[in-house]
Amino acid sequence: MKRDPTFIGVVQDVFGSTVTVELNDDTATGLGFVAGEGYRIGQVGSFVRIPLGFVDLYGVVSQVGAGAAPDSGDERRAYGNRWIKVQMVGEGQRGGRFERGISQHPTVDDRVHVVTQADLAAIYGAVDPQDYVPIGHLASAEAIPALVNINRLVSRHSAVVGTTGSGKSTTVAGLLNALSDPSRYPAARILVLDIHGEYAKALSGRSTVFRVAADSVQGQKPLNIPFWALSFDEFVPFAFGRLNDAQATAVADAIVDLKREALVNHPRAGVTVDDVTADTPIPFCIHKLWFDLHRREHHTLIPRPGAAAGEVEHAYVLDNLGQPQEPGDAMTVRPPLYRTVKVTGPAEERVQLGAGTIGIRAQLASLASKLRDPRLAFLFRPGDWSPSLDGGVVKDVDELLCDWIGSDQPVSILDLSGIPSNILSDLIGAMLRVLYDAIFWARNLPEGGRERPLLIVLEEAHAYLSRESDGSASSVVRRIAKEGRKYGVGMMLVSQRPAEIDTTILSQCGTLFALRLTNDSDRGHIASAAADNLKGLFEMLPVLRTGEAIVVGEAVSLPIRALISPPPIGQRPDSVDPKVVVRQVNDLGVQVFEGPGGWAQEVGVSDYSALVRQWRKQSPRYEHEPVAMLAPQGNAAAEPADD
Repeated sequence: MKRDPTFIGVVQDVFGSTVTVELNDDTATGLGFVAGEGYRIGQVGSFVRIPLGFVDLYGVVSQVGAGAAPDSGDERRAYGNRWIKVQMVGEGQRGGRFERGISQHPTVDDRVHVVTQADLAAIYGAVDPQDYVPIGHLASAEAIPALVNINRLVSRHSAVVGTTGSGKSTTVAGLLNALSDPSRYPAARILVLDIHGEYAKALSGRSTVFRVAADSVQGQKPLNIPFWALSFDEFVPFAFGRLNDAQATAVADAIVDLKREALVNHPRAGVTVDDVTADTPIPFCIHKLWFDLHRREHHTLIPRPGAAAGEVEHAYVLDNLGQPQEPGDAMTVRPPLYRTVKVTGPAEERVQLGAGTIGIRAQLASLASKLRDPRLAFLFRPGDWSPSLDGGVVKDVDELLCDWIGSDQPVSILDLSGIPSNILSDLIGAMLRVLYDAIFWARNLPEGGRERPLLIVLEEAHAYLSRESDGSASSVVRRIAKEGRKYGVGMMLVSQRPAEIDTTILSQCGTLFALRLTNDSDRGHIASAAADNLKGLFEMLPVLRTGEAIVVGEAVSLPIRALISPPPIGQRPDSVDPKVVVRQVNDLGVQVFEGPGGWAQEVGVSDYSALVRQWRKQSPRYEHEPVAMLAPQGNAAAEPADD
């Protein structure tokens, strides 16, 4: 009788979802061929099939060799044969649908087969190209594509983790290119929070880039975040810093008054004056807020000539030297000057501080400095969203949301590389909260998440979602992780240190893309967050190749070890490692020598004026200028890389 070429061994031990298989003596481990296709046999991460009547059980090899053998008193038998340990993950009826989980277990002496391309076709079923996206191919069988279910990938959240240099950024770029293919998903909505400004090149042609210091030549748009769209609790740390309860109440009342005044001047649909709170996204002039509070804190009173004892009125607005009147100006952040407090001398010369102060002089001085700071113009002077004194704006927040998640491009990249690091975490939290609230309240509209889901990609997530962080970013992302699925808001976390991410957030990620991880705590964190019992599979994370990932969770029918297809060479993230020694090749692609780039080049007189110019400009795009002003082209500084 002709031997089945897919047969590799028999079941010898079953413990829960773990099955121990003794390999057949005729089974050749390594690379085997079935119907002309090559398959990795007996390797960690490869698939096996166990037929049980009309049902096929499927599992993933998690351990190979003597350590996979069941406990046995017969050492010769236990260690003299070849063994594999398999984690059962799902089942499928012959010609029917594959399902995760198993309803029955194999028994001793059940035959075990390698999973072929035909079996994989049965697992995935009649794959609808609209539902499944190819992201690469299986590491154990190059002919079998690695498919992910886009519905579960987006709505059930995901995480891409890997150490620096593992190909994490390239993997994310490859995933986003697949998810934003305009021929398949013309209405895709993806928002990328790009901390280091590395994805614009990788997603060129299908993305809109928003940046604080926008480069119009490259088609970038200015990144504006209207302060008045933030909630009161989000606004206060940016504008004032710390306030006690009494101070916060007084500031909130002043903001409500300005918002109501602005609403009277410029009525807006959906809200009345009586409904306005400090959190209502109504434009108001922050310069007027600062000016009014400054007057309240600094104004002085002098006795009116001939007035009764104790009767006072507002002083003339004078500076401390008695110069002519200086009323100040709100829009140019020029404060009014008042006479110095004086409680001695003749009564008509005495000057006292006005009533109604709340003790926020230091906070107002800080706010004035921020209003003048060009680095914070994107927040306090946000272009067409900057209110006038009466609360009028050229554009409302609907046009901001349309730019971010409603443009004709499927991907919007918010390049946050030009934002001061001390406010980055809180700013990310505020931006996400604005987006989530808008999607939440519009969930039943065509622009809402239920009709057109939104995927938010959070780069360098460990920087603002740590377990110790109690900032607004962690709070909002926890809310999205727990509730976003119901309202069509999905997230993709990207991190090189998963152990530092809040476990509540990471555990809500239904799909994990684990690239090379060398740190024990990072691997343990990922293994504990995975829904499947695949601890043995995660033990191979330190030896994965660059761009190779273990994918487990909701979006894949089976846990897979896959090589992710990178984007084309000209569309890779701006995170490639600089070369210490540049390898030179000839026209045939053959290496001829090393150098002269990197450390192997000859260096003449250095001129770092171009470097300083780019630093001051806060832009990596180099523009040639006259030689007298800039260094030669060969001395231009290389751009920094992440991973």
